[in-house]
Amino acid sequence: MIKLIGILVVAVGFALRFNTLLVVMAAGIITGMVAGMSFNEIMELFGKYFVENRYVTLTVLLIVPVVGLLERHGLRERAEALISKAKAATAGRVLLIYTAIRQISIAFGVNIGGHPQMVRPLVAPMAEAAARQQFKRAVLPAAASSGELPDKLAEEVRANAAAAENVGNFFGEDTVFAVGAVLLIQGVLKGQGQDVGLWALSLWGIPTALAAFCVMVWRTQRLDRRIREQAHLAKTEEPQ
Repeated sequence: MIKLIGILVVAVGFALRFNTLLVVMAAGIITGMVAGMSFNEIMELFGKYFVENRYVTLTVLLIVPVVGLLERHGLRERAEALISKAKAATAGRVLLIYTAIRQISIAFGVNIGGHPQMVRPLVAPMAEAAARQQFKRAVLPAAASSGELPDKLAEEVRANAAAAENVGNFFGEDTVFAVGAVLLIQGVLKGQGQDVGLWALSLWGIPTALAAFCVMVWRTQRLDRRIREQAHLAKTEEPQ
């Protein structure tokens, strides 16, 4: 069990909001040392897997400038304008629909999402625009004229947008054997002497994905309720 100490390091590091890269590297180094590897061996593995997966770095370097150019030419504003026309849209509904699309698409091996590609330029702005519409429907003249959400509430909407991506991607990919995560699970189980087929892993990933989606339904409903409560609070505090 002590070999799983890396998970504890990651959990504590993320909870304390340390640098993500440093936390993951520290977890890898500590896990390797607990497993009996020398520091040089651990560094060799870091270098080996970095070289083998260098296309990931190349992908990020290509995506970031493209998304930046799209945002500079009004992608976020277009997304906000589009969702503002949907009267029934709420922040929770937008994020729940994205979660469903993300889970279904990746279950078929089609990766159409990602934090830099979708969440930041499209999903988060659309959710924020829907939240602003919720404020307007709550009859807040002062808040509606500015079109701005309270900073804390805007951060909560963005955090839920990131959660929608994580839930849709992480749990959806475990339902298709063509995704590397399922192969990784099979490899770990095989190393422990458990010979489990890919079809069985994918099949039993479906209940987990459904459960995660149900949790997301609850989270998005709670988000919409929070927005309504904040709107009501702002209305009662508005000077008469």
